Amino acid sequence: MIEIKNVSKWYGSFQVLTDNTLSVKKGDVTVVCGPSGSGKSTLIKTINGLEPFQKGEILLNGISVGDPKTDLSKLRSHVGMVFQNFELFPHMRVLDNLMFAQIKVLGRSREQASEYALKYLSRVGLTAHKDKYPGQLSGGQQQRVAIARALAMDPMCMLFDEPTSALDPEMVGEVLDVMVDLAREGMTMMCVTHEMGFARKVSNRVIFMDQGRIVEDCTKDEFFGNPTARSERAQSFLAKILSH
Repeated sequence: MIEIKNVSKWYGSFQVLTDNTLSVKKGDVTVVCGPSGSGKSTLIKTINGLEPFQKGEILLNGISVGDPKTDLSKLRSHVGMVFQNFELFPHMRVLDNLMFAQIKVLGRSREQASEYALKYLSRVGLTAHKDKYPGQLSGGQQQRVAIARALAMDPMCMLFDEPTSALDPEMVGEVLDVMVDLAREGMTMMCVTHEMGFARKVSNRVIFMDQGRIVEDCTKDEFFGNPTARSERAQSFLAKILSH
């Protein structure tokens, strides 16, 4: 589903990603973790072309993301992306937020788009809020709307960029519950997160990054169950987060 081969990226003279390689199979739930500034969010944004990269290759279901001939808008329409800060249109009601891209990008009729929107609002438990504006919802509710909006596009995979980091602690659980359900239904997912409980519960792969490089790429059982076999940097990271 996702192939990343020797990908490197620079911001001017500063190298933010260095020779990263990984593959994600259909149905995989891959968690990307690591310290702040390690390149996690940048890496996940290169997958659908939101961040350009200067070296290497990324294939999304066989389509080259870096090829100038690739229609990135069309490719992105098949990849669900959920951001840290929701990115909902504040002037649109919840239902219209879910319908907009379906109509503009996928060419669905208003009736079709509404049907899909209501289906996925129900899926995240927010049908009763369909006529509200995002500002009338809690952070957790807004993020669930953002997930429903992504799902309404019938994505082949979902990318999550720290989807709970902007939420109050009490709201984190309601978003993670939706993600856990998606994982159990077989959705292919890559998730940048600091939520190690989620990683232990539903991921089957853990990618650990530091200073722009993939340092660990292993199963969750290997990562959490056998920390002494991990790199020194990963051991240090695990010692800090698992002691609390």
